[in-house]
This record gives sequence, C-alpha cells and structure tokens, in this order.
Amino acid sequence: MTDADTQGMIGGRPVLDWLLFGALSLVWAGAYPLTRLAVGKGLDTGLPAEWVLPGRLCIGACFLWIVLLATRKHLPPLSDRRRWVSIVGMGIVGSVIPFFFITTAQETVNSSLAALYTAASPVFVAIGANLLFAEEKMTARTGVGVALGFIGVAVLFGPDAMAGLGSASAVAQVFLLIATLAYAISTLIARGAPPMDAIAFATGYATVSALTSLPLVLTVDPATVSATWVNWLGVLGLGLGSSGIAQVLYMTLIARAGATFVSLNGYAIPIISAGLGWLFFQEVQSWNAVAAFVLILGGVWLARSGGRGRLAVQR
Repeated sequence: MTDADTQGMIGGRPVLDWLLFGALSLVWAGAYPLTRLAVGKGLDTGLPAEWVLPGRLCIGACFLWIVLLATRKHLPPLSDRRRWVSIVGMGIVGSVIPFFFITTAQETVNSSLAALYTAASPVFVAIGANLLFAEEKMTARTGVGVALGFIGVAVLFGPDAMAGLGSASAVAQVFLLIATLAYAISTLIARGAPPMDAIAFATGYATVSALTSLPLVLTVDPATVSATWVNWLGVLGLGLGSSGIAQVLYMTLIARAGATFVSLNGYAIPIISAGLGWLFFQEVQSWNAVAAFVLILGGVWLARSGGRGRLAVQR
C-alpha cells in the first residue's frame, strides 16, 4: 500500500481499490447490454452469435498482447504442459462456451436476466470446490447457500418456461444455465492451475479462445447478415471492455486486494446490469426474477462466506 492509498480509506480499504472495483463491475455488467446491442435484440439489424463471439475475443486477445509486450512478459513455453492445459481449459471453458451461449441466448432474453443467471455461478463453484479441494470443504452454512441458490435458479426459470420448454425463451434460459456452469468450471480450472504470471495467463487463454472461435465465422453466409455500425460498436465494446480492459483491471485488483474482495462483484453485476437494461432498453423484470435475485444473491453470500475457500469468478 502506498502513501497515496492511505490518504483515503473507505470500509478499511484504499479508495483506489474501490475505484478499480467499481470500474471492473461496470465493465463486466456492461457486457450484457453490449451483447444485446451486438445481436440486435429489439433492433432491425443484428449480428449472429457466430460473428459476435470471434469478433470480441480477437479484439480482446489483441489488446492483451499489447499489454503483455508492453510489460515485457512472456507466455509459458509450449513444453510446460500443465500450464498450457490450464490455459487451453480456460480459453475454451471460460470464454468460448459461456460467451457463445450467452450471446445466443440474448437474441431472445433481456440483458439483465442473463446477468442474473450467471451471477449464480459461485453456487456451482462451491459444489465443485467441495469435491476437488480438501481446503474448500462445504460447511452447513455453505450447504444452505447452495440450496438457496438452486431454489433461486428454479424460481428464475419460472413456471412459464417450465410449461413451454420448447419455446425460444426457455431454450435461451437453458443456454444461460450452461454458460453459468461453464463459468463455474473455469473458476475451478483457475483455482487448480499452476502458479503463473496473471497477464500471461489471461493473454494465453484469450488467444486460445480467439483462435478456437474463428471457424464459427465460416458457418454463416455473409449475404444473410444485416448489420449496421451500431451492432459492430457493440462488438468493439465487448472486445475492448469485457475481453480486454476488464482482464487488466481484474489482475490488478486481485494483486492489490485479493480474490475475496474481487468476488464481491457477483453482487454488484446483476444490479448494475439491471440498471443499464432499464436505462437504455426499458427492461423490466417479472416478480419471479426479483424473488430469484434475492434468493440467488443470498445463496451466493452464504456459499462464499460459509466455506474456507474464496474463489473469484472471471467474466
């Protein structure tokens, strides 16, 4: 902590930590309305998920390579199999899979609903950590949190979706659940990864995810796509923001304040995303979404505070 940090403290933490936290939460929460903009939900034009995903990932990877080279850091050698297994796992499970399913889902559902679903990821992390890591064993409090989180997800899915499992909205919500599971698994991959430089790790898996997603571009006939600069602006914002700048903010804040503090963004993101959705798209959630919000975030709080482990979730 520097002298400048000690000049202002809020809640026992330097003001700079809170500013970084606020910026990170805003960028991650902003990914959901930007995705809505990119796919064109509610607009006459839009990009397919098969283009949005590679676009944002390639932009993010280029940004992180600039940071990596500017800081004179290096990726692990290809002979380091353990580290590259973690990097590849994070690239595919932590980026390609959840981003694709979220982007596809947001062609149908609102951005604030998508953010609320993925906020439940720590509930699944608690279960996986209990099975994989001896120091992360579940306590009674964690168990109650997991149960509350599952009830919240069930309430969020709602009776309408259960009654029409073949509808576009129900399928989209299933996609969001898959993305939530992928985020949870990627957190466990990061938790079990060998120690490595944070920026190199992020650049490595961003590169893997970008290269893995590129073939998706060829699955769409360009003649069938109708998009304007507004949709492409959404892709640019996703690439520079959530897939690029957010990773630098995340790594910086982890180094300064630790994973426990960073993990609090799980509470902030759904609230910020709901606010942005209402402000820019007049999104208003149903009663079950409000009830689910309380149950899921209450469950996340218990799951995080009840166990010995403290896992931050990346976006």
